[in-house]
Amino acid sequence: MRIPLVAASVCVIAGLGLPGTAGAQTAAGAPTAQTASLPHAAAAPPAVLAENRIYRSGTASPLSCPIPEIREGSAASLKTFHRAMARCADRFWATRFRAAGLTYTSPKVTITTGSSSVCGKITSNGAQYCPTQRTVAIRIMKRDLTDPFRMNIAHSVAHEWGHHVQQLTGMLDEQNRLYWRARGSARSIVSHRLEMQAECFAGVFYSVALDSIDPGITWDQWIGAVREAEESKVHGKPRNLAYWQNRGYTSGSAGSCNTWKASLARVS
Repeated sequence: MRIPLVAASVCVIAGLGLPGTAGAQTAAGAPTAQTASLPHAAAAPPAVLAENRIYRSGTASPLSCPIPEIREGSAASLKTFHRAMARCADRFWATRFRAAGLTYTSPKVTITTGSSSVCGKITSNGAQYCPTQRTVAIRIMKRDLTDPFRMNIAHSVAHEWGHHVQQLTGMLDEQNRLYWRARGSARSIVSHRLEMQAECFAGVFYSVALDSIDPGITWDQWIGAVREAEESKVHGKPRNLAYWQNRGYTSGSAGSCNTWKASLARVS
């Protein structure tokens, strides 16, 4: 168990870098002179963000998933681990979508030791979500081979699946529109709301799947390490990322993940 590794890298490995959801934002085109600047916290967020049906999906029963061991230095075992995590996340969110009366479709999953993906170059973040292709793209990093910390590696799947949930429910497209209408720091807050919601969705998944993941670390230790991670401009303050991930875990419900109505202090 190497908590310093988690503290140093969780928001980088787990979080989505600019080529991921931000890549979708750049694909939408540059803002025009006529687009209005949004406030940091809109008084009435669009219904697809603030009143989404996924929030009414309830809580799930414990989920047992066969997630294998990782052999140090083995890219093959890491790929097997990632695919097992993907199947587990897929099962979980399919049940939540059914509970909410929503249609669920599985994303594609690509795993590589290189740097290319269907939506461009995978950065040092190690994972990204490609919305147009509805693909979770994972890059096995050297650090994963030399020190395969299960919870860090599992989180690269859980967080990106949160973005897939946002895509299927229409939230990712709406965030994209808000992002391009915003200016300056308001744009960062829109990005933070998206990323912190994905963290919360990951926490909801962990609430039923953590025993199967067998993370080698207690939940309190993990959240403490997330809280001490390096700050990311795209994702926001580590203490808030930890807050939302823990909120999803302790509630076990996507209904606790409405970052779009949260105060600015909770998404900075």
